[in-house]
Amino acid sequence: MIYIFDITTIDQNIIKLLLKDKTTEKNIIWASNDYEHLNNFFVFKNQINYSDLFLKNEVIIQPRIYKLKAIYENRTKIMGEVFTPSWICNKQNNLIDNIWFGKENIFNFEDNEKWVLNPSKIPFNNLNKKWEDYVEDIRLEITCGEGPYLVSRYDASSGENIDLNNRIGILDRKIRVINENVTDDVSWFEWVIRAYKSTYGYEWQGDNLIVARINLILTFIEYYNERFGSDPSYEQLMIIADIIVWNIFQMDGIKGVVPNSCISRTIGPNLFGEIEEFECYGCKTPDINSHNGIYSLIKDWTKNITVKFVDIIK
Repeated sequence: MIYIFDITTIDQNIIKLLLKDKTTEKNIIWASNDYEHLNNFFVFKNQINYSDLFLKNEVIIQPRIYKLKAIYENRTKIMGEVFTPSWICNKQNNLIDNIWFGKENIFNFEDNEKWVLNPSKIPFNNLNKKWEDYVEDIRLEITCGEGPYLVSRYDASSGENIDLNNRIGILDRKIRVINENVTDDVSWFEWVIRAYKSTYGYEWQGDNLIVARINLILTFIEYYNERFGSDPSYEQLMIIADIIVWNIFQMDGIKGVVPNSCISRTIGPNLFGEIEEFECYGCKTPDINSHNGIYSLIKDWTKNITVKFVDIIK
């Protein structure tokens, strides 16, 4: 097993940006009480700050494989949180690409609980679509956890490292297509930006969300290193990080709002001594558009506008 999650290699300002929530214009929240035993402030409603990531110089927020067993067992029991093995992520991502390309085995050949890389250049010759269309095809991982369908730096269920050239995530595939079709260095970065802008994911748990965001920024650094033999600039990292913060966002996937942001109110007593309770209308009905909580916002990069996620569902 290889240790694949070291945030100490990333500039503090990049990490601080990755903690931001574009909807609330604050930081993402813990959205659980799993870390309360470490600090009384690490509770559901509180924001995650940069200093909260460390305890005695150790990073406390880690991928599932490094979490305390009690935490992830509790998540599985209470929240139904399951981390999908990479071979299943590959199968499901392949299903999407089978439809997009109209044929199978485009990126790899499935072999039981493994896969074998297809070394041939991804073909676009006989399609009515171009490689640019594939890179800009909008895709979303729901309840994304650590983002294993987006980037496959490691197997989320085992922690085993996956070689860069053998990765199967949505972004990994887009960057492979870019690498095969773009020779100009400036254009390469421009197309990678487009790949990130067209790739989305949402998650409830704050610790999972920051892990997913960091996995996406580390993925960019790794592909950049492979192509240029050096690290990306601070400015380039800030551009990618800002896209990640917009596109990988915190949300209650059933309600479309920031977790537990809906409010129930108690009013009274009235003239008759009665107490009246007003529950969020959206929470007691199937109407997703009637919550009084904070609706999660995302960026429509093609129009350069901010929209509610629920409006896209409509």
